[in-house]
Amino acid sequence: MRGALAGAGMSLAAPGAAALAAGPGESRGGRFDPGDWASVRAQFPLNRRHLQFTAYYLAAHPAPVAAAIDRHRRALDRDTAIYVESFDARQEAVRKAAAAFLGGGSDEIALTDSTTMGLALLYAGLRLKPGDEVLTTEHDFYATHESLRLRAARDGAAVRRVRLYEDPAAASADQMVARLRAGITPRTRAVAVTWVHSGTGVKLPVRAVADMVADANRGRDEADRVLLCVDAVHGFGAEAPTPLELGCDFFVTGTHKWLFGPRGTGVIWGAKAAWARMDPTIPSFSMPALLGWWSGKPPEGPAAVLTTPGGFHTYEHRWALPEAFEFHRAIGPARIAARTREQAARLKDGLARMRHVTLLTPRDPAVASGLVCCNVTGRKPGDLVTGLREEHGIVASVTPYRDQALRFGPSIVTTPAEVDAVVRAMAGLG
Repeated sequence: MRGALAGAGMSLAAPGAAALAAGPGESRGGRFDPGDWASVRAQFPLNRRHLQFTAYYLAAHPAPVAAAIDRHRRALDRDTAIYVESFDARQEAVRKAAAAFLGGGSDEIALTDSTTMGLALLYAGLRLKPGDEVLTTEHDFYATHESLRLRAARDGAAVRRVRLYEDPAAASADQMVARLRAGITPRTRAVAVTWVHSGTGVKLPVRAVADMVADANRGRDEADRVLLCVDAVHGFGAEAPTPLELGCDFFVTGTHKWLFGPRGTGVIWGAKAAWARMDPTIPSFSMPALLGWWSGKPPEGPAAVLTTPGGFHTYEHRWALPEAFEFHRAIGPARIAARTREQAARLKDGLARMRHVTLLTPRDPAVASGLVCCNVTGRKPGDLVTGLREEHGIVASVTPYRDQALRFGPSIVTTPAEVDAVVRAMAGLG
């Protein structure tokens, strides 16, 4: 039996601790001091001739993460079959690291390749009947809207959208919560929202939304309870609260944006009761799934493990996720959030003084995070991105929506002095 398991790339026996232990990692800027922002920046190989205000987009790997990826890659190249004999143990090590960072247990974590994959698995797998409703918003990204459209087309579940604000710069927590509450009906089974809106930079008050949903659930049977499902990718790593602190049922995120984890990795965190309302979509490569197949019965095991898609993935990246969580933890999630807020506020304060700039992101940190979006009178966002890069070495981006905007993302790889350089460059556009 052990031979068959090994041949399947899975093993019931876990390797010793030494086999799974992380290597020391090489620092690119001398000895890593997580309390020193210059030392943090030195862990990244980013081109210093550019001011990197889109580093969160598809993250550069900091030195400890890059070293872990390289270690796993070399081991896979050298002795692939032997290295993957510890497949289950390595997958579990990643789930445990994610659970230690996010809260809950490792059996509440599914491993994915991206936020989009996670959202697709979630909304395809939710147990919905014809006539059940999912409530979402006009401000969510394509991945949420399209996943819900595909689900609705398949089995008749209804999808409804509400608008949370008219002017994003004036968005308020009370208004957003009230509009969501007004959209919940007796047929609503899930609320699908985004923590930080990538088109405006507005941050949803998820804790307040969770409290509102809990109130709406009073008197409902468990099967009819509204689940709060959050696309967390532009808050995760830029904000400090965990899913448990936010009070959501599902928390879906890529780990290769603000966390600066390995590219092509992501997780679904779900509360135990929420996982009970979810069915897998893609067969998993896990012992519960394999044993079920051998026995001719449906697999029995944690829903999160069974939801983790099978097939072969870039395991050198996935198995380096513990180092990404540890890098972030060493610096301190609260310190990172404060650093991000400080720079975002500095940028918004500068932009708000310019008559030719329309700031889209709220200045109130209660409803804003690291993303800063704006428009410049008479200028197209795409032209602005090109001009800022060619003339000032500033790397910005265009929001990927029908109504486009210019977008900046201050983070742990930028500095207040670089924010001031962006403000000067934007002032020169008037």
